[in-house]
Amino acid sequence: MEKSGLCEYEIEKEFPPEPPEILFEVGDIFREYGPAYRSEHNLSAPQLKAMTAIERCRTSALGGHVDQCDHCGHIEISYNSCRNRNCPKCRGSQRSAWVEARELELLPIQYFHIVFTLPDTVLGLARYHPELIYGLLFHIAAETLQTFAQNRWGGKLGIIMVLHTWGQSLNAHPHVHCIVTGGALKNDGSAFVCAPKNFLFPVKALSRVFREKYIDALQGLKDKGKLDVPGEPELATDAGWQQLLKALRTHAWVVYAKRPFAEPQHLLRYLGRYVNRIAIANHRIQSIEGGVIAFTYLDNREKKEKIEKIMRLSADEFIRRFLSHILVPQFRRIRYYGFLVNSQRKEKLTACRALLDLSDPDQPYIADMDAFLEKQGIDFSLCPVCGQGKMHCLYSILSFHDPPEYFLQAA
Repeated sequence: MEKSGLCEYEIEKEFPPEPPEILFEVGDIFREYGPAYRSEHNLSAPQLKAMTAIERCRTSALGGHVDQCDHCGHIEISYNSCRNRNCPKCRGSQRSAWVEARELELLPIQYFHIVFTLPDTVLGLARYHPELIYGLLFHIAAETLQTFAQNRWGGKLGIIMVLHTWGQSLNAHPHVHCIVTGGALKNDGSAFVCAPKNFLFPVKALSRVFREKYIDALQGLKDKGKLDVPGEPELATDAGWQQLLKALRTHAWVVYAKRPFAEPQHLLRYLGRYVNRIAIANHRIQSIEGGVIAFTYLDNREKKEKIEKIMRLSADEFIRRFLSHILVPQFRRIRYYGFLVNSQRKEKLTACRALLDLSDPDQPYIADMDAFLEKQGIDFSLCPVCGQGKMHCLYSILSFHDPPEYFLQAA
């Protein structure tokens, strides 16, 4: 990266202590204010499905099971999770397993964290065509990085990308976090070329190329008739469209980078907290009272340090902002490029290791959930009270029609 204006990650700030106790949840907001919101707004099928899932997550509405310890006799009721990818309560174990799998693939080289951000001018198009606009963000960011790698080394980088469409205040702020290898595998497979220490590509040059490639791709979609925006009829005219392109070229697009961590595992764990997660974590919600939702956010406008503040939104506005980040289930928020593309990952990583005079790790490249839990010493069947016995299912709760008290009496 460019050496001016950059500093090392401050580990203590990037890795805060465990989140405080959860007082309120997005599910509480949806259960209290969701019915009225649904009656007053037209929602897409994915939004309706996500709202319903979050409202019912880990409640009797989804059923559950009654378990008993075979040592001390402790009985516990557990309700099922919704497993919806937009639920703040779900997928924690998937995030951990994802980090575990990616750590197995690390090479003994530098890894860079680069962020490509779309300007606000594109947000009007993103409201109507989110999958197109965000898909293009993935494609052009990867193409920009690979263009520089091809010109400099005649090879391909390994890139992992994670899409976020939100900022701290839940407003639209589409950007992709990229974990980029500090070096490239030459196209003919003859060598792996490492980047200089703490420098990959100049960010200002990346920004210019990213902007021009993205605008050209937008024009291509427009020419194919794929960018109809009924809410902004002026964009249907040639003059209006040219005005939009002019506005996009007026300012530099943001490409942000820092020097790499001393250990790339830290970068993976940092980003791993945000994969398979939607716009806000439950521990940030401070109060739900009188139709007003209060939650914490970091004010990124503070230049010296990020300061945690409280934002208050009406329940309707909070729900609107949250739902605006729900995409169709088929849209992949995590993608891989270069020699880390899924179909070639194992083969290419083996080639990279051979070129770097390394042997393949004893463990497989792709970790599964069972392997992760076993390695971490996590046993969900262990009794939480005595810590010696195993919890065994006595009864299943099929739905909210089966009150848990019935099963406790039967047990």
